[in-house]
Amino acid sequence: MFSKYRRDGTAKPQAAEPAPTATAPAPAAEPAAADAASASKAARKPMAVKTTAKPEQADKETRRQQKLNEIKVELHKELLEQLNLSALESASEKELRAEIAEIASESLSGMSVVLNKDERRSLHEELYDEVKGLGPLEPLLKDDDVNDILVNGPQRVFVERAGKLTLSDVKFRDEKHLLRIIDKIVSAVGRRVDEQNPYVDARLADGSRFNAMVGPIACDGSLVSIRKFKKDKLGIDDLVRFGAFSEEMAVYLQAAVACRLNVIVSGGTGSGKTTTLNALSSFIDNSERILTIEDTAELQLQQVHVGRMESRPANVEGKGAVTQRDCLRNALRMRPDRIIVGETRGEEVIDMLQAMNTGHDGSMTTIHANSARDGVSRLENMVAMAGIEMPIRALRAQISSAVNLIVQASRLQDGSRRMVSITEITGMEGDIISMQEVFKYQRTGLGPDGKIIGHFTATGVRSNYSDRFKAWGYDLPPSIYEPTKG
Repeated sequence: MFSKYRRDGTAKPQAAEPAPTATAPAPAAEPAAADAASASKAARKPMAVKTTAKPEQADKETRRQQKLNEIKVELHKELLEQLNLSALESASEKELRAEIAEIASESLSGMSVVLNKDERRSLHEELYDEVKGLGPLEPLLKDDDVNDILVNGPQRVFVERAGKLTLSDVKFRDEKHLLRIIDKIVSAVGRRVDEQNPYVDARLADGSRFNAMVGPIACDGSLVSIRKFKKDKLGIDDLVRFGAFSEEMAVYLQAAVACRLNVIVSGGTGSGKTTTLNALSSFIDNSERILTIEDTAELQLQQVHVGRMESRPANVEGKGAVTQRDCLRNALRMRPDRIIVGETRGEEVIDMLQAMNTGHDGSMTTIHANSARDGVSRLENMVAMAGIEMPIRALRAQISSAVNLIVQASRLQDGSRRMVSITEITGMEGDIISMQEVFKYQRTGLGPDGKIIGHFTATGVRSNYSDRFKAWGYDLPPSIYEPTKG
């Protein structure tokens, strides 16, 4: 069957003769022995049977699982030996699944192994994932509830669901198995990872962000992190419904983006910065030309006129690198109306600030910071790290002129993500950048189930850009700036 996908000369393994299952009848017990056995049974306590049944059942299940794992290893070796991998490129999924099922059935017969229907179906699915997918990671990638997959060596795979990390039951056979899956991912995008180049950034076929670090840098087994790509982009209405921010904040942000304020989304790792940036981009007019620059392409803009750029690391010879700064410099020559940088974290910050100051109003980016004030300090530090010597007052004047709004996102202790602050930069007071908070998330307590209790509220401060909003046709009612009580 499907011999065109088999290697030449591969013979089907002959089924071994099944081991005899019948046993000779036991000799009749002597009467005295039978009486002794009956007395012994009567003397036993029922509790003794109950206490030993569960451990015995658990041991039996463990041994069965170990045997199944050994069978999977053998079948996978058999597949690699028999399948013509070059011919599989043109095989349809139906044909490949049928061929895998055929080879598995032959091999199981040869090993005198009998599996039930569910076990056989699960085995065929895992073998298919090994050949065409990413092995043990494939079920997690298909699970829409999983946001992040974090691998700490072959035996410990963690997943994040609803903002909480839990240890999954997914395991790799050994370190070689894990390294084979890593190599399969990075080779698909023309990159490599080994002892000479022990870490790599890549992107999966569905757009998910992938990072891996192998030995000798990773001490206890290779480390892998996958940030899954959301197929359905969350809009502003979705985020309001999920409680990420309030309707008043959404109205304010719509006016801010539409009126071309320069916006920075600040927050920690996993706080929802990219999701927030995606949602804010939905307020950009469809007639504008937008250029996006990222290390790993994650933004999902829905406008018609979007040009996407992605940086590139150096090759094995240390040449050919294209940085975000290179992309940003070139973007300025491509007549953009807005520039969106996925994440600013290095020397590209100075070009980003200059772009915001030279006619590219409405540009947006994200940075790692714990508050709006920390975000400004981080911008200063990044300029200093770029090796640009500039008086601190001149640098702060540049920042206050370029950045209009800082949106602070945070992942709270219960795993929920909130937009905890919206802060405007209003100018300079002496050598200090002046800022005013317009909206914030007010925490009021902690529920018995560990959930954060709180509400969104305005601070009572009127927006510094109210006149600009009105000039652009967004006359926001004064009531949205009034504080609310939870």
